[in-house]
Amino acid sequence: MRVAIIGAGATGLPAAFDLSGAGHEVVVYEAGDQVGGLAAGFKADHWDWTLEKFYHHWFTSDVHIQKLADDLGCRDKIIYPRPVTAVYYEGKFYPFDSPQRWITFPGFSWLDVVRFGLVGAFLRFYPNGKRLEKYTADEWLPKWMGRRPYELLWKPLLIGKFGEENYRRVNLAWFWARIKARTPHLGTFEGGFQAFLDTLADACRARGVEIRLGAPIERVTAHPDGGLIVETPEGPQRFDHCIATTSPRALARMAPELPAAYRDQLLALKSLGAVVMVITLDRQLTDYYWFNLPKDSNFPYLAMVEHTNFIPPEHYGGDHILYCGDYLSTEHEYFNMSADELLERFLPSLKNFNPKFERSWVKQKWLFKAPYAQPVPFVDHSRNIPDVKTPVDGLWLASMSQVYPWDRGTNFAVELGRDVAAKVMGK
Repeated sequence: MRVAIIGAGATGLPAAFDLSGAGHEVVVYEAGDQVGGLAAGFKADHWDWTLEKFYHHWFTSDVHIQKLADDLGCRDKIIYPRPVTAVYYEGKFYPFDSPQRWITFPGFSWLDVVRFGLVGAFLRFYPNGKRLEKYTADEWLPKWMGRRPYELLWKPLLIGKFGEENYRRVNLAWFWARIKARTPHLGTFEGGFQAFLDTLADACRARGVEIRLGAPIERVTAHPDGGLIVETPEGPQRFDHCIATTSPRALARMAPELPAAYRDQLLALKSLGAVVMVITLDRQLTDYYWFNLPKDSNFPYLAMVEHTNFIPPEHYGGDHILYCGDYLSTEHEYFNMSADELLERFLPSLKNFNPKFERSWVKQKWLFKAPYAQPVPFVDHSRNIPDVKTPVDGLWLASMSQVYPWDRGTNFAVELGRDVAAKVMGK
């Protein structure tokens, strides 16, 4: 078969790897100038490693990444440090990454600690999170975990990730998946995620895959004699199948022959974008890696991540690297602000992490924006997810909105890409 894949990210490339390995002809079209999608990285001239544009890490439970790395012969390049995460309480930050930390957290009573631990254990060992999708996290968590742990920890997280207008409707299955899959040890690849994706792209090319960068796809239609016509920058090309790893809305635009019911299903899926600023400093700001920040505490972003408390600054020419990021509607003002404007908005908040912080510590900045970054799952969300096999014969969709109940991430992107490739091959 001749197969087109739209998108050279963590879904499209594994699909291309498996299809080409089975002897099929594969062409991957990527609108950007590098492979990687949302997991792509960049590198300053004096760095040895690349850095992800949007903060990423793996977990020790990410079996699909590990299997793919085994297939590529690079499993030994995955490393799993254990950085420290912190929570904000009454103007101070407290490490919160182990039962010992929960017990000593000043915001919890003994009853809070017990309920927090028991409910967390229940969710971690509960086998099928989709059974929980009829509940909202906002109603279930305070009832069973307790009002105080919910108000201090999980409600701010839900508001931060999904917004005031959505958080009350987010279902419990999403929260279950967050507890189920995550581990204290976080993983990355030697050289950064871009190095891993470049390794995967090279392995695809070695199997005969064509990867065409700077090649956006405008339109996919059915050919009257079977197969599909894909409108590429080089002109129309005929394929037997096409796997789109785009957002659902992008597929709705580029495939005009989709039936109205399926298109409406695509357009009904809600998601948020991401705005992330990367800032390098000439010295360390904090001792912790990850800070979840309540919206009502007046921080101008959801998360501050000091990446070089996870991966040593020696890999980045001695720079100390911060991420300041948020999930937002694309109508939010941040999507229209320049890097200089956002830097001015963000810098004053860094004194909350270290009162000694001075503007002179800042070396460089980069700003990255993505309109499709965080699907929003409401009650009974499994009913809303479109089938990966679209009603147009030979056209497939593999998007992060379909990894539910799991949250978006490269591990589940890889799983989805390989599953769709198997379906294309009739397996």
